[in-house]
Parts: sequence; structure tokens; C-alpha cells
Amino acid sequence: MTTTESDAKAADSGAGATAAFLKKQGAGADTPPERVSQLATEVITAVHDVVRRHQVTYAEYDAVKSWLINVGQDGEWPLFLDVWIEHVVEEVANAHHQGNKGTIEGPYYVPDSPVIGARGALPMRENESGTPLVFSGQVRDLDGNALPGAKIEIWHADADGFYSQYAPGLPEWNLRGRFVADDEGRFEITTIRPAPYQIPTDGSCGKLIAAADWHAWRPAHLHLKVSAPGKDLLTAQLYFPGDAHNDDDIASAVKPELVLDPQPAADGNGETVVYDFVLDPETR
Repeated sequence: MTTTESDAKAADSGAGATAAFLKKQGAGADTPPERVSQLATEVITAVHDVVRRHQVTYAEYDAVKSWLINVGQDGEWPLFLDVWIEHVVEEVANAHHQGNKGTIEGPYYVPDSPVIGARGALPMRENESGTPLVFSGQVRDLDGNALPGAKIEIWHADADGFYSQYAPGLPEWNLRGRFVADDEGRFEITTIRPAPYQIPTDGSCGKLIAAADWHAWRPAHLHLKVSAPGKDLLTAQLYFPGDAHNDDDIASAVKPELVLDPQPAADGNGETVVYDFVLDPETR
């Protein structure tokens, strides 16, 4: 029997996200003991306050303990943290930026995607389903100067809401690629419009969502990492107007500045969208 992307399982996705994160993270941050003590103490104290304020029972405590164990067994710590915590870390880390707003990376980033050039199409299947989309723009600094050779890394879900390398049956680099801006800092990417999707719900994160009676939806979005020498890396997601979950994204990652303005293509085939990136000086 052929396995297709619709057969994607939370455990497989979680294991992949965990492995990718551990490979990227390496040795981790060099954090002084006093900083570790401060943060850990305040987090633990905050949990104590919740227990006291809401009179948490042993049955509830045991349910949480069991669920935390399951999160690790399912490999869903990257998913849990990226969906419910990362947006606040990103907000704090990039509060000083004067250029483009950023947002979360999410759990489905994979480095070393194919390099395509300044203009071209993302790798995709023959007759890839979805509305054709041509995404173009320019990368500049805060003074308005073009940044030739800036790197624009892009990845996104397909028209069914699945990511390559996290769902079976998809080509390895489907809808993932790296572009290099031309001498005027410009780029043009041919792809398809991604679909909204639910985060995996058959694992531990799904159990939390069901128990709390939340929804699991993320609005359709493009993921990007934009960089240039001497500039801060910008990690962003760009969204589409009119999506039902722009206002209640489960990952709380949508910002008004990140909503695109697609226009019908001149030839009537799909959409075009222009979005420029302004990068801040590198933070030392």
C-alpha cells in the first residue's frame, strides 16, 4: 500500500522536529548559573502560584504529570514550545528592531534547502495543486540601500497543509528553497499558495487541545528567513488576508504587518504579491 501525505502521524512529525532541533541546537546556550537559577526559580514559583490559586488536586496533578511524560514520548516538545511559547520569546528578542517585524520559526524548518538564484520556482511536484503564486520584493537596510546578495530562505505547507520531510509521500525538498537577491537586492519566487492547517492532533498536543476545547488551526502562511552580512537575521511568516484564523491563530504568531496583499496575476493565472524586507544592523 502506498503511503501518502494524508497518512502523516503526530509521532513521526514530532520525532522529526525533535531530531532537527537537536541537530541545530548543538551544545546550547552558555548561560551563567545565576541566570539559570533566576529563570528556573521564577518559572517553578509561577507554577506553585497556579497550584495554590486554583487549588489543583492530586488527580489533576497526576494528569499533568502523565501528559508531560507523553509529550516527551511523542517527541512533541518542539511543537508544544513553538506553538504556545515561542511567540513571546520572539517578541522580547526582537523588540529593538526598526525594520520588518518578525515572528516564530515554528517546528518545521529544515536547513540546507536547494539554492535557486534570484528568480525561479520552488521545487514542487508536476502539476502541484494550489493557486499559483509569484512572490517578489527587495531587501534593503534601514537607510533604504539595497542589499545585493541577501539570502531569502522560504518554506511552506502545500495546498493540503502538509510540509515536506514531515509528511510521507512528499519529495524531500518540496516547496523549500533558498534565493539570493540580485545586484538591486531583488528576488522573485514562483510557488503556490499554501493552505491553512491544523497542528497535529493525534498526539499529546492534540490531547491538550481537546481537553481545553481549543481549536488547532494555523492560518495559511509562508515561512521566511532573510539575511545579509552585517544584518540581523529576520525570521518571519507572511499571511493572507481573509483567513478565518488570522485573528485566533493557535500559535499567536500573526501580526498586522505580516499580512500580504495578493493581487490577481496579469495573465489571469493565480496571484502575485510584492513584499519588501528591511533588515536591522547586526546586534553584537
